[in-house]
Amino acid sequence: MQVMALAEVAEHLGVSRQRAAVLVDRPDFPAPLDTLTVGRIWAAADVRKYAASRRQRLDSGQDE
Repeated sequence: MQVMALAEVAEHLGVSRQRAAVLVDRPDFPAPLDTLTVGRIWAAADVRKYAASRRQRLDSGQDE
């Protein structure tokens, strides 16, 4: 299983770490798998799925 910490989430989403920190606290963002000394971690597959749905919303003109 591949995992992502906040820096990897930000890179994958193409946003700053500050923006990623806001996004991961949204109710529609996947729940973290665990919290380690580096912070929260997420399943990479879950983040990719979220990113795909986010792009679809943006492409359709819906707000984040």
